[in-house]
Amino acid sequence: MSGWEIATLALLVGGMVPALVLVARGGPVDRLVGLELASAVGALTLLVMIQGDGQSSYLIVPLVLVLLGFAGTLVYTRLLGPKP
Repeated sequence: MSGWEIATLALLVGGMVPALVLVARGGPVDRLVGLELASAVGALTLLVMIQGDGQSSYLIVPLVLVLLGFAGTLVYTRLLGPKP
């Protein structure tokens, strides 16, 4: 196992597990925080995996994940807001 694979595993265990717990068990605001955490950890995990592979052409994938995570947060925040 290389150092990049160990770093990827550490990010997945150390970041995704708390995010999934927040998404599964928290209230609406906690779920929003879990969604943001999962998006950030997912992008970082992909960046570490790409660095380990040495394929810079895959860098578009984490960029798209960050943009979609931001858009998802805006939609979720809109749904949490007051109803007219």
